[in-house]
Amino acid sequence: MCDKPLRHLRTRKPEALRYDIFVMKRIVKLTLKQERIAEFVEKFPSRKEKILAMPGCHGVDLFQDKKDPRIFFTISKWDDEAALNNYRHSDYFKATWAYMKQGFDDKPKAWSLDELG
Repeated sequence: MCDKPLRHLRTRKPEALRYDIFVMKRIVKLTLKQERIAEFVEKFPSRKEKILAMPGCHGVDLFQDKKDPRIFFTISKWDDEAALNNYRHSDYFKATWAYMKQGFDDKPKAWSLDELG
């Protein structure tokens, strides 16, 4: 029996279910304008699929703060920093980020973490 929620498992590519092959996680905190929340949540599944199609990406999850519904976190899993940077320099990321910036209510914050165990 798996201890992880099914929602979490569905966000990973099939090879990530068999092997814990990613070594880096990226956490991004986004604070959205109230009027952009519904659109962001609605469009996230299609954006997630495009991110998952990027080489070296093994999962993307979205979380919403319990106390402030404007605050979201994405946690993505990558082979390494080079794979993340390839995504960050892609045309898709640049176009999406340019559009998303219009909906931010605060400066985004991001952390890249090595998984230790």
